[in-house]
Amino acid sequence: MIGIVFALASALGYGISDFVGGIASRRVAALRVVLVSYPVALALLLVLALIVGGDISQGAIFWGGLCGFTQAFGIWWFYAALGAGPISVVSPLTAVLVAAIPVGVGLALGERPAAIAGVGVVFALVAVVLVSREASDKDVTPHRFTAKVAWLTVGSGVAFGLNFVLIAQAPPEAHLWPLVFARLAASLVVVLVAAVSGNLRVPSGQPLRLALLAAVLDVGANIAMLLALHASLLSLAGVLMSLYPAATVLLAIVVLRERVTRWQAVGMALALASVAMIASG
Repeated sequence: MIGIVFALASALGYGISDFVGGIASRRVAALRVVLVSYPVALALLLVLALIVGGDISQGAIFWGGLCGFTQAFGIWWFYAALGAGPISVVSPLTAVLVAAIPVGVGLALGERPAAIAGVGVVFALVAVVLVSREASDKDVTPHRFTAKVAWLTVGSGVAFGLNFVLIAQAPPEAHLWPLVFARLAASLVVVLVAAVSGNLRVPSGQPLRLALLAAVLDVGANIAMLLALHASLLSLAGVLMSLYPAATVLLAIVVLRERVTRWQAVGMALALASVAMIASG
């Protein structure tokens, strides 16, 4: 049960962080947002890891580093998609892949959830699809789901799905150190890409404040993710954490006045039902 709680806490943190980062990416280049949020998150995770302790093993460095590589490209492509397309479409569509990849890998590795939990996983996947149905975007500038946005969305979904799979392989006795090495690797990639693309500039004003807030939320979500993966099956924790679009879409509706469709409402209700089924299994 504790794994379910951590997974849902992670989903909430990711959902809010994604919305904040997406809004910042509508004002400056996505790379410039990540250029602030990732190093700040690295500093916060390093302090927490030193306090908590844990073994700095080869496994922590290796799996954390691989995870960081997928994180860097995942968040870059994701923020770019959120900045160019409708948030209430991009975020849930990404989550379809984020959910499907850990479930598939978990089953391939021999995980066999209880029958009711398995049905809950199916319900959750359907919920993600329903929440993904397009809503209107009434922000100042129209944001359309173009072919470029679609490719960015697919790429970020695959990268984030692999992120869950890779970090789940890190040794539990390392505690928070895999997250530190993941964020270190991701920060190095982001700085390199930003330098090559001419975006090696720190934003100011509201984008800077939003990037800092996204960093704090991201740290909390990542810690909850690691705890969830250690306390639950990959196939169950992964699909629950992929429900983060519910928070993102809700904020898009309230703040940006993006209208929710009937099917999206059904999807959110189905998501709640799936959580109850997975928890009971």
